[in-house]
Amino acid sequence: MAEIKDRENALIMETTQGQVVIELFPDLAPGHVGRIKELAREGAYDGVVFHRVIDGFMAQTGDVKFGKTDSKDFNPGRAGMGGSDKPDLKAEFSNTNHGRGTCSMARAQNPNSANSQFFICFEDASFLNRQYTVWGQVIEGMENVDKIKRGEPVQNPDKIVSLKVAADVAA
Repeated sequence: MAEIKDRENALIMETTQGQVVIELFPDLAPGHVGRIKELAREGAYDGVVFHRVIDGFMAQTGDVKFGKTDSKDFNPGRAGMGGSDKPDLKAEFSNTNHGRGTCSMARAQNPNSANSQFFICFEDASFLNRQYTVWGQVIEGMENVDKIKRGEPVQNPDKIVSLKVAADVAA
């Protein structure tokens, strides 16, 4: 596994395509990192599908309401329209580039509407800079992100099997 410098600020994501390790950026986006860790520790992301995956752009997931396969509210037709029961987050935009492996929050038109959904960039998407909140970077397993099934919506989508804060997982 990749060398994790700060286990409290790293995620281990098991997907149906394999493991992905994400370094978190609490100095860049403290509110967003806090929310991702809070939801991960609640198990909210476990079983959530990658509902929007665009080749050459990004893989989006994190709809813990309609995209969680083992939930009573799971609805593949609505996946991508929900969030958590927590309040939306205030934007924490930065000059950090949306490059390959960048993890950033999805949102609606309102810049302060990010909640639980996020995406991982397949390639450079610098046109998103200063408009979406970057909160992490894939440091291992990007080849597994590359294998995620494409589509809008995705037919028989891949999913997050589990998303854990590295500090909560035996080293």
